[in-house]
Amino acid sequence: MPADKFNKLLSLIALCLGFFMVIIDVTIVNVALPTMAQNLNVGISALQWVVAGYALTFACLLLSAGNIGDRLGAKTAFLWGLALFVLTSLGCAMSSVIGWLTFFRFLQGAASALLVPTSLALISASYADTEERARAIGIWAAVGGLAGASGPVIGAVLTTWFGWRAVFYVNLPIGIIGFLLTLKYVLNTTSSTKSHFDFAGQLMGVVSIAALAFGLIEAGRNGWFAPIVISSFGIFIASLMAFLMIEKLSITPMLPLKFFRSSTFSASIAIGMILNMAAYGELFVLSFYFQQVRGYSVLMTGLALLPLIGMGVVGSYLGGRVASAIGAKLPIVIGLTMGAVGFIAMLSAGVHTPAYVILAWPLATIGFGASFTMPSATIAVINAVPDGNAGIASGAFNASRQIGSLLGTAIFGTIITASSHFVRAMHCTLIIGAVLYMCGSLMALIWIKKPIKIL
Repeated sequence: MPADKFNKLLSLIALCLGFFMVIIDVTIVNVALPTMAQNLNVGISALQWVVAGYALTFACLLLSAGNIGDRLGAKTAFLWGLALFVLTSLGCAMSSVIGWLTFFRFLQGAASALLVPTSLALISASYADTEERARAIGIWAAVGGLAGASGPVIGAVLTTWFGWRAVFYVNLPIGIIGFLLTLKYVLNTTSSTKSHFDFAGQLMGVVSIAALAFGLIEAGRNGWFAPIVISSFGIFIASLMAFLMIEKLSITPMLPLKFFRSSTFSASIAIGMILNMAAYGELFVLSFYFQQVRGYSVLMTGLALLPLIGMGVVGSYLGGRVASAIGAKLPIVIGLTMGAVGFIAMLSAGVHTPAYVILAWPLATIGFGASFTMPSATIAVINAVPDGNAGIASGAFNASRQIGSLLGTAIFGTIITASSHFVRAMHCTLIIGAVLYMCGSLMALIWIKKPIKIL
């Protein structure tokens, strides 16, 4: 293999390792949640913050992380992200109370925010050819699918044999290897952006998303009309309006609102949110369904979730290849429609479902549909913005996805917490997931077009 291709391969491996850690820490943690609840003596609402806290800081800081990567160099930001992720994983593993675990999960989300947009920006800069870039993004997405697929099984094995803390210790060797490969083989990007940091926009973004998440999660414990819940929603609306006003008036906004003139960009951002809201919200619910309703062990739960997560490997890779050949629109429509069918078929799940095999194909359909869609939506977003803004675009897209994860965990978890009948509440979340995916499919059909660069 020529030296140039070999260096590019090792560079891609380094960038994919960072993304691998980000995704595996979603699925590997979910399967360990019931064990954490017993060990730390907490309920579902407290564990919502272990999941949602990670998604919260991830989502809140993605836009700034993409902007920082574009301004200071994506390689530098990526290296800082790897180092912080390793340190916060160590902190999570050593936590003895739920408060410290949640705190380090918040910081871990911040590290993830540095890793995802910068890895995409570095891939975009490494491949000038559009077709090669699409294939590389497809591989990057497939690695995310592999991380999701291996997460439940690895998490189940580690939790069963070594305890739940091992699901965080596993990040240490992955992060260190990624750091060393990045130092040697990844080329840095340069940026002409010398503008000031959009502190006001970042602050309002954090406040708005945090207030929304807090209100949704606390509604499960205190009721939708509790003063603290209503106040949270009020803060969310006020801070969101302030954020939009700041971004409109700012000379150097963290999220240029002109990008939304592109229907492709706008629809892809919405689809990213829908993807994660349904998929990760349901993953949170299903982890409890298999262990608490069907009585599966931790290891059996990991294996039971394998069709849902495992199809992400095949779906992500095929989605990237198909999108590079025929464009992003059709793969998004196909993927979301398949996912909606899977959600509806999953309604057969209950307390006395005759055999697990009946549930395996709906789980596989949901997993394939979501993963088949993701690389196409990613490609559409990046190609819809001017050159040199890949970090901001990927940051916006992944922020929308993490906000979706946050909303899915908060809303689906609140539905489960507020209901006295678990299976009935789970069926409600499945119907919501199907409706969301069909709405996303219609958005793609109507608004995804061949991208026109915004100047």
